[in-house]
Amino acid sequence: MTIQWDADKPIYLQLYQLVISRILDGYIKEGEALPSVRKLAAQYQLNPLTISKAYQMLQEEQIVEKQRGKGLFVKQGVHDAMLERERELFLTQQWPQILKQISRLKLSAQQLLSIDVEER
Repeated sequence: MTIQWDADKPIYLQLYQLVISRILDGYIKEGEALPSVRKLAAQYQLNPLTISKAYQMLQEEQIVEKQRGKGLFVKQGVHDAMLERERELFLTQQWPQILKQISRLKLSAQQLLSIDVEER
């Protein structure tokens, strides 16, 4: 999989968010191991320290746990907690901006609901 990194945001933060998104989307399951730092560094052609920094953030937030000699694993029960956190962030940070844009463009609920997200 090829990823286009956003030049305006540190890669370790983008990688951190990518892991969270993959957990929320079910591509990485609770109890499953994360790819090794070396594997990701080779796959995405990144400095291993970049990967380590993203993984450290995931550990600090108790999303993953280190199992000695085995690697990092997604903690049990973390999916629901992350889903709640991401919902709260969306509703408090992103949604108000979206509502302003909807109002500014004078979009109706019918127009919004008629958009097929799968086609885009």
